[in-house]
Amino acid sequence: QVQLVESGGGLVQAGGSLRLSCAASGRTFSRYAMGWFRQAPGKEREFVAAIRWSAGYTYYADSVKGRFTISRDNAKTTVFLQMNSLKPEDTAVYYCAAGLQVDSTYYPTDPKEYGYWGQGTQVTVSS
Repeated sequence: QVQLVESGGGLVQAGGSLRLSCAASGRTFSRYAMGWFRQAPGKEREFVAAIRWSAGYTYYADSVKGRFTISRDNAKTTVFLQMNSLKPEDTAVYYCAAGLQVDSTYYPTDPKEYGYWGQGTQVTVSS
């Protein structure tokens, strides 16, 4: 059973930085894609960033491009989301997700690509 545990959320002032971690266990993740999504109060869950574990290809939402960086540590099976230049509109619960990639077709922004989700970690950016 895949388990995903997020950590690293918190309260930060606008312009500050946070680093989220997602510890993954229960599988060999070489054929998985890992994603970060977020959900603000009253809004739908939205895609933030994703990475294909084996090849390391990365994908970003336009709203975070140039500010956020997704990466992975193969040895620790952990995925990171480095968030810089944070804005109040980045305030949300951030979720880590994992999806087994059975072929080359992959839509990183689609939540249906991911079969496993973490419990979420709150990020609050004050103005």
